[in-house]
Amino acid sequence: MAIQTFDQSPARIGKMAGEIIGHAMSTEVLVTAVTNKDMPKNKSDTIIFRSWVPFGSTAAAANTFFNSGNTGLGATDATSVYVAGHITTEGVTPSADMIAPRDVVVQLQQYMALYSLTDKDYDLYEDDVAEAMKEQTGQRMGLVRELVVYNKMKACTTKFYAGAGTGVGATTVASRSLVAGTIQERHIAKVIKSLRANHGKMITKILSPSTNIGTKAVEAAYICYVHTDAEFDIRGLPGFVPVSQYGSRQPINEFELGSYNTVRFVISPELQPYYGAGATGTPGTPSAFDVYPFIFLSMDAFAAVKLRGQEAIDPIYLPPNQKDKNDPGGQRGYIGAKFWFAAEILNQSWIAVFEALVTNI
Repeated sequence: MAIQTFDQSPARIGKMAGEIIGHAMSTEVLVTAVTNKDMPKNKSDTIIFRSWVPFGSTAAAANTFFNSGNTGLGATDATSVYVAGHITTEGVTPSADMIAPRDVVVQLQQYMALYSLTDKDYDLYEDDVAEAMKEQTGQRMGLVRELVVYNKMKACTTKFYAGAGTGVGATTVASRSLVAGTIQERHIAKVIKSLRANHGKMITKILSPSTNIGTKAVEAAYICYVHTDAEFDIRGLPGFVPVSQYGSRQPINEFELGSYNTVRFVISPELQPYYGAGATGTPGTPSAFDVYPFIFLSMDAFAAVKLRGQEAIDPIYLPPNQKDKNDPGGQRGYIGAKFWFAAEILNQSWIAVFEALVTNI
């Protein structure tokens, strides 16, 4: 196990410390717009999210009310059959129907980070290494939680891929390896069409996953999360409204960029692209073929779960100079944190990922 010693980090002066300079800090945005749930302590490591399948649908196609039980019928025929099935005959009691659940199983996982330092480093080194480790731990755990959510979201099954062309001439392609264009207004319309057709509701409020993340009422909209590299292309959408022009509307958080029609864009440098995964290039093709996931969310599409009774992050602090049989001299100390957490898609048709390049600027 690695341990921080007095000589591990060379002293800058050796006698008097100067100021500690700023450092990069992670950004956490994804958990603010999902369904957040506390898991009761001492119950289980698994929680089940249940919804009821609408009449005419199946658990595998819970967002389709008509065609699932009417294979081969067109949309008009399917709706007619749906209505006809509810017509009664005089004096005859219709057959009773049953409802069926659709369950999503989520299992909690423990995540942990741990640093160690010696009593000499703790007592004699010119900088407060222990305090720096505490700060780094909190930021590191926040990043871990953000990436757990991100990896689940971008793995959703409802996906679209940008082809070449701009404006109304923008195309889509069949896979990530063929992605060859930046996001266009037609692409966004295609994603929103899919969410609406599957009864995905716009998000009307931001839910608070813990006491240290504020709750804000927001105008009804779908939310799109993407890497900060996409800012240029988003701002270039015709009709884009930046946060600075919102007037009385409140931004979701400090990382909201602005809105386009019924979509509000939130950017973060942690939402990394698939490097080198796009199409083979031609002159003028943007962004060296890195493919960026644009994650579109509807209400109740996604859930994050933490253990009830625990803070968002449970700190670990065992300072040096605490003597016990395993460390009689109190020569070692530990600083870190742990938390129980899980994230899962609740409805694959209410979350969509559009993958695109970004303009090389």
